[in-house]
Amino acid sequence: MSTRPAWLAFVLSSSLCPVVTSAQAPVSSRCATAEHRQFDFWAGDWDAYGLDENNKLVARARVDIILGGCALLETYESLDGLTGQSFSIYDASRGVWHQSWVTNRGKLLTLEGRFQDGRMTLTGTERTSDGRSVLIRGVWKLSEGAVRETAVSSDDGGKSWKPLFDILFRARAESLKASTSEDEKAVAALDTQYQAAVAKNDAAGMDRILADDFILVTGKGKVFTKPDLLNEARSKKTVYERQEEETGSQKVRVWGDTAVVTALLWVKGAGEGRAFDYKLWFSDTYVRTKSGWRYVFGQASIPLPAGS
Repeated sequence: MSTRPAWLAFVLSSSLCPVVTSAQAPVSSRCATAEHRQFDFWAGDWDAYGLDENNKLVARARVDIILGGCALLETYESLDGLTGQSFSIYDASRGVWHQSWVTNRGKLLTLEGRFQDGRMTLTGTERTSDGRSVLIRGVWKLSEGAVRETAVSSDDGGKSWKPLFDILFRARAESLKASTSEDEKAVAALDTQYQAAVAKNDAAGMDRILADDFILVTGKGKVFTKPDLLNEARSKKTVYERQEEETGSQKVRVWGDTAVVTALLWVKGAGEGRAFDYKLWFSDTYVRTKSGWRYVFGQASIPLPAGS
C-alpha cells in the first residue's frame, strides 16, 4: 500500500509466495516436525495486489525454504522502492513462530505468534518516531490457490483495532497472465476514449491521456506534439462527424509496461472549408506510469484508397 509504513511491506511480503522447496539441502532432522512446515505455504514467487486499492499491483516477493527446512528467507521488492529481507523460524523451545525483518530504509520489526485453524497470526510492536508503541497484527491464510493477508493496528494496547491493508498474493505466472488480460482491456478502453475525445474536440480529455512528450507521425511524415493537438482541438477548426475505430479491427498487445494498439480508423468531417472522409491504419503506443497508462507515440498510415 502506498500509505503503509515501510516495515509493513515486510509483513505483506513474508506471506507472498507459493511453495518452492529447497532442493539444495535435505530437511534437517531437527526441523522435520509438522510445526516446522506450517509456514511452507508462503514459499515461492508471487505478485502482491492491494484488494483495498482496486487490485493494484503493489509488490513482488520471493520466499525460499532454507537451512535444511529450518527457516524461511524472504526477499521483498515494493514498487515504491522499498527493499527488505526477513527470516522466519519456528522456535520449538517456546512453541511459537518468530519473524525478523530489516529494510533499505533502516526499519526493524519483530513479530511472533502461532498457526491455528488454518491461519498464521503474528503480532509485534512498532515504535513510532514520537516514541509511541503501536501493536501490529497480521493474519495470513490460503485463499483459492493464493495467499491473503490482512493486517490491523492498535495504539491503545489492543483495546481497539484499525484496518491497515488487505493483500492478495498470486502466483507469479498466473498473476502475469491475469495482469496482461486486464492491461489489454484497460488500454483498449483508453484508446477508444481518446478517439472519442478527438471527435468532440475535448482538449481536457485528450490532455489526461496524452503523455507530455507525446509525438504523432503521419503517413506523410508530418510530426505533431501534444501542444499541437491540444491547440487544434481548442481552436475547433475541424468538426468531426466520425472519428472512430472500425468494429473488430482493434488489437492490443502488452509487453510489461508497454502496450501497442493497432486499428482501422474512420475519419469523417470538415475543416478549413473542406470536407473529408477516409480510413487509415494507426499504431498507438502506451506506457504505464505512476499515474496510469499514457499515450506516448502514434503513427498513422496515409489515407487508404476509397472503398478499400
